[in-house]
Amino acid sequence: MPPAKKRKTDTSTNTTADNQTTTKSPSPPPESAPAAAPTSKPSSSSTTTPSAAVQDRLAKFRALQARAKTSSHQNLKEATKESQRLSVDPSQLTSINRKHARASAKLLKADVEEAGGDFERKRAWDWTVEESEKWDKRQRKKEAHRDDVAFRDYSQLSEKVYKRQLREMGAPDLEKYTKEKMAQIEKAAAAGTLEIVETEDGEMIAVDKDGTFFSTADSTAFAQHKPDKAAVDRLVADLHKAEEAALKKRRDRQAKQGEDNGDVTYINEKNKQFNAKLARFYDKYTAEIRDSFERGTMV
Repeated sequence: MPPAKKRKTDTSTNTTADNQTTTKSPSPPPESAPAAAPTSKPSSSSTTTPSAAVQDRLAKFRALQARAKTSSHQNLKEATKESQRLSVDPSQLTSINRKHARASAKLLKADVEEAGGDFERKRAWDWTVEESEKWDKRQRKKEAHRDDVAFRDYSQLSEKVYKRQLREMGAPDLEKYTKEKMAQIEKAAAAGTLEIVETEDGEMIAVDKDGTFFSTADSTAFAQHKPDKAAVDRLVADLHKAEEAALKKRRDRQAKQGEDNGDVTYINEKNKQFNAKLARFYDKYTAEIRDSFERGTMV
């Protein structure tokens, strides 16, 4: 038994020695250290490229900041100019300029008369004959218009309205008229009702064969004309404008008579007094109902 125990201890010592040798064997060899050196080179190149990208982004960001700063300064400057322009009354500027022109003219007239010259002649040197005639015509027209402001009769009022409507219509479209005229001439010539004759001077003359092309007192071809959409819209706008002007005059007339609301709720003067008495006593109770009727939300 004792020798067997001794033999067992020997085997255990051998196994421990073997284990120690096996544990010592995995120690890193000295040759594995230089293998980590090549990995450091890509890291340096990778650190250089992001820094360049960061610099580019910083440069773009600074450029955007500078642009935003300049735009804010420009906006502030334009807003200041706009506020200054709105704070000044244009009518006051016009009156100031008119007063300045009158004062300068009076000063020039005093200087010329003091020197013994003719002011009207000196002032006429700055204008041509055509400009002077236009100015005189304008002044005469202005004086005549000033005299026609007062109401004389309804025929004169109708004439004023007619002239105003003609001015608002503007100049006629001669180019469009010429195109439509040439189209009608070509159509009539193709149909055979119109003949184009050339004279010895080279002038082209349209000869109406059966008297249907050129209008006479008995012709009704004008009733077949269809205006374009723009002309119809312009006519509708003029009608709406005249209707609004009439309603405005009616409201002003009723306001002068003491009817601020402009609604006619009576049939005679006695009924008007009775409605006023009802309104004085019951308006405070029916205010919500009347407001609902005006808004159109009453059920």
